[in-house]
Amino acid sequence: MGATTRRWLTAAAGTALALALGAGTAQAAEKEPTGPVQPNILTAAVYSLGAPTIAPPGANDWNCRPSERHPNPVLLSNGTTANAYENWAGLSRKLADAGYCVFAGNFGGTPGSFLQTVGPIADTTKALAAFGDRILQATGATKLDVVGHSQGGMNVRYWIKYLGGADKISRLIGLSPSNHGTDLFGLLSTLERIPGVPAALGTVCQACNEQAVGSDFLGDLNSGGETVPGIQYTVIQTRYDDVVTPYTSAFLAPAPNVKNILLQNVCGLDFTDHLGITYDPVAAGLVLNALDPAHAKTPPCVPVLPVIS
Repeated sequence: MGATTRRWLTAAAGTALALALGAGTAQAAEKEPTGPVQPNILTAAVYSLGAPTIAPPGANDWNCRPSERHPNPVLLSNGTTANAYENWAGLSRKLADAGYCVFAGNFGGTPGSFLQTVGPIADTTKALAAFGDRILQATGATKLDVVGHSQGGMNVRYWIKYLGGADKISRLIGLSPSNHGTDLFGLLSTLERIPGVPAALGTVCQACNEQAVGSDFLGDLNSGGETVPGIQYTVIQTRYDDVVTPYTSAFLAPAPNVKNILLQNVCGLDFTDHLGITYDPVAAGLVLNALDPAHAKTPPCVPVLPVIS
């Protein structure tokens, strides 16, 4: 079991202070304070230990008005245990520099805490949807494009299915999304069979239980069809994902409005893992292409190593 997998599990044990749900992004200033660009999720996590509520660079300018070329604001949706800065301190700046109005918030954790996105997925998504409504109202846009990592690329589908998101979301781009859950190389599936373990894990990370392969939450989410017409779905996944396993479980069922992309089919030298994908330059290029397919460019293929080996 790699260190990335251990982080996903052990982070749950550290969420004892993160039991209460809340929308960690305040009804704050017109332009929220932002932190610096980071090279990877590890440096971003260290920085956010001292400033867990700070917005990622280029994000949460509530005066931003979408351009004619990019009429949809981009909402960034966090992965399990991650706060917005930790998850997006690289990609948010690239999107803003490309001309997008970018927004990110903290949900599913105690307001102000380092660990977020650990509560029941339905509750986290309700807070995310309310944040999306606020974005639409502030920018005057009629639709959102959403980029989500891990749980954040999956839970938006709950928003679409149950919370009116089908009328508000134009594109959903998932980076290593947990669309069909994970077995963590069989470890999580084994733990879920041990009496008392799911209940204990649920007290600190209900979202972890709900992302286990075969969970009631995922069964309900994926029943009756995984996608809806009118929304463009893109999944960007790495063969070296060590959290969402098997890696193919990230992909959505084939449909005319679904594009499943394996990162290594674009760049065979890219060894990015689950945590590293939101900072990966090839993945960033693919996100930009999915947001603006009319101006798509082939991302440069450069060697990229995992964040944690």
